[in-house]
Amino acid sequence: PLVFATTLTGIMGNSLVSPLIPDMLDSFGRSDASAGPLVAAASLPGIVLAPLIGIAADRWGRRPILTLCLGFFGFAGVFTAIAPNITPGGAVAGWSDADLARAIREGLRPDGSLIGPPMPYIMYRGLGDDDLASIVMFLRSLPAVDNDPGKSTYNIPLPPAYGPPVTSVSAPAPGVTVEYGAYLAGPVAHCMECHTPMGPQGPLLGTDLGRGGFEFHGPWGVSIASNLTSHEDGLAGYSDDDLRRMITQGLRPDGSPMLPPMPYPFLAGMTDDDLSAIILYLRSLAPLPDAG
Repeated sequence: PLVFATTLTGIMGNSLVSPLIPDMLDSFGRSDASAGPLVAAASLPGIVLAPLIGIAADRWGRRPILTLCLGFFGFAGVFTAIAPNITPGGAVAGWSDADLARAIREGLRPDGSLIGPPMPYIMYRGLGDDDLASIVMFLRSLPAVDNDPGKSTYNIPLPPAYGPPVTSVSAPAPGVTVEYGAYLAGPVAHCMECHTPMGPQGPLLGTDLGRGGFEFHGPWGVSIASNLTSHEDGLAGYSDDDLRRMITQGLRPDGSPMLPPMPYPFLAGMTDDDLSAIILYLRSLAPLPDAG
């Protein structure tokens, strides 16, 4: 019955969604030609993972593997986050600068409602006042785009807030220091959130900072956040130049490309001093073996 129910669920899901694809493309202003790549991207993980799931089922049994897969299907329905229009053509046009700053740093809209995950508020709460003001100023300078991407849906209870109100934050002085590197890798670029294992309440920053292991699923397959600590499982075997190339170009020392979702083109815009500060900070992390 479990095998039948799993197969039926997959077939019904595909059958229900397929007729809606043209309308979905039209709502996002995409041509029908986009349907092929969209379907291919959705099918690729199944093509890649199906043989591996079969091997696992042969080794541990179909029931536990299918139960685990169904659990992942259920988790996928926990929430659907849609990035809002943050140009002056979106809802933020009617927000004050203080409203926008509060939304970025605390995840609260002007009406007091909470902005749900995956915004890294645990990191953004540490943004310095001047940097936060610069971000708001930049967003105000964007060309207005008339687009309503829709609203996020959450099938889980959200907390009333991510913490107490943040009144003021002073950022460390810029320079090639561990403190400034921690600020850049934390509140500014939130590297440490993605490269830290997740627990029930979010990243385990207090015990597993930089340990890696968080999985990112996308059209490219699955990429696993690397260990950034000074352990031999992490960065111990890499030179500073190796790290510079990996961070800004997405290339390993052997020249092989790294996978998304690391924003390499944006990170390439850092100054040499900022990049050196981040590397200095990463070298200071306590050595931890790979997660798991």
